[in-house]
This record gives sequence, C-alpha cells and structure tokens, in this order.
Amino acid sequence: MGASESVPQKSIHEFTVKDYKNQDVDLSMYKGKALLVVNVASKCGLTDSNYTQLTDLYNKYKDQGLEILAFPCNQFLSQEPGTSQDAQEFACTRYKAEYPIFQKVHVNGPKTEPVYKFLKTNKSGFLGNRIKWNFTKFLVDKDGHVLARYGPSTTPLAIEADIKKTLGVDM
Repeated sequence: MGASESVPQKSIHEFTVKDYKNQDVDLSMYKGKALLVVNVASKCGLTDSNYTQLTDLYNKYKDQGLEILAFPCNQFLSQEPGTSQDAQEFACTRYKAEYPIFQKVHVNGPKTEPVYKFLKTNKSGFLGNRIKWNFTKFLVDKDGHVLARYGPSTTPLAIEADIKKTLGVDM
C-alpha cells in the first residue's frame, strides 16, 4: 500500500464527476475559483460543526470565488448510508447548503474516485495517501492545483485564513 498511485492529470479541472442525480459535471467549470473539496457524511460526530461552518464559509466567500465541492462517502462506519439524493437533501434542508453535493464516492481502496486519487497523490496526510475519516478537506487554487490538505479534526473556520489567501481577499 505504500506506493503512491500515479495520475496523469495536472489539475482538478481535468476531471468529470457525477452529481447527486448521476449527471456528468465537468470540473473545468470551476476554473478561476478556489475550491474546498470535502468528503462528507450525515451521521458522523463531525457532521454538525462541519456542515454549519462549510455553509458559513460558502455564504461569506462565494462572491469572491469560493466553491465547496462536497462528496458524500459511506466508507467510515457507514455514516452516509442513504442515496446520493438523500445526502443532497440532508445538506440542503438541514444546513441550507447551496454548494454542490455530488454522487457518493469511495475515497480509499480499489474503487477510489479518480478525482480523489488526484487529490491524495498531490497532498498526502497523516496516513500517507489514505483518507483518515469523514470531512477531510483539500484546498485547491484557481488553477486547479492542490494547495493543502486538512484532517477531519480541522474545522472549516480554522482554515479561513488559508481560503482568504487563496482568494486574494484582504486579511
């Protein structure tokens, strides 16, 4: 497991993913935007604080070019048990999320979503390339390059300064 997987892509903008309705989404539509990519779950102890703070950050910085890309994942103690549609409804109803909630994905193992292979290859974490838990976050610059990776215990508001710097917003 120690060998890192090689990915030919140089930017997150080279990927196409599925939205919660199973429709293709070309991530090149986010060129020029700073991205915070997060694997989310609705039944995790970190759910409330993360979704609340992600929504706060999105509302505060969306007009300056921040996009949050949320990927539901059921790989950690089955904490996202429903459908992709269920995950989208949960986030949008309970947390008023206006950012995109994509199709459920695998972030580890042989079925890892290609965009997550790219993210993990570009910024490894405490467990090497493996995602440790729900709400691991990746900050991506406007050109689609991975700038930073944050573990699940790092709250979204704790990385606000990095987001502002990526957006070029005055501190």
